[in-house]
Amino acid sequence: MPIPNDDKSEPSSSARTHAGNVPVIEWIGDETGSLRLLDQTLLPCETTSIECRSVDQVVEAIRALRVRGAPAIGVAAAYGVVVGLREATNLERSQFDTQLNSVIQQLAASRPTAVNLFWALDRQQRVAEQLAAASPADVLKALLAKARVIETEDRAMCAEIGRHGAELLKDGDSVLTHCNAGALATAGDGTALAVIYAAIGGAAHGLGAFATRSASHGDL
Repeated sequence: MPIPNDDKSEPSSSARTHAGNVPVIEWIGDETGSLRLLDQTLLPCETTSIECRSVDQVVEAIRALRVRGAPAIGVAAAYGVVVGLREATNLERSQFDTQLNSVIQQLAASRPTAVNLFWALDRQQRVAEQLAAASPADVLKALLAKARVIETEDRAMCAEIGRHGAELLKDGDSVLTHCNAGALATAGDGTALAVIYAAIGGAAHGLGAFATRSASHGDL
């Protein structure tokens, strides 16, 4: 469901673009909540979010490039596991585990080239395996907690990439980046572009974006 971003209040927990504090990925509510994603297919003309309340919606968002960039896809997939199980806490544990495996398989098939996707799904799978004796409700809470950890870790990694990378730049340097490496592709300030953000203030005054990957990439 499209949601125009007219709310100027600060989201409680979300991945944001570097400019404008637009939420890229945001979990709404508790473990029965929903995943809100910035629909990047509408940028730059329109800033609209979609609310995902089913795993099918998360899969579609990944396949349609509404969320893009391996780190952002990984975070979305981690939350997607929670979305896919949000109404499964009344099941027997064996049935819950069957649904968990189905949800993970659906998400894994959404973008087979995104390494962060499988990394995030593997971590969520291990959470459930480590709580083999727990109730579905407790497993769901743990899955949401792990998704939040994955988001926080990615944001921290972006900050560290920026901090260390900025130390390598000299005053007057120009920087050429390639492909989708900015804040829209991650839970933080981006990977390669995090260096630019960290260096703003004098170190680098030239920035060239060599290429970005679109849905028609490679077409003649």
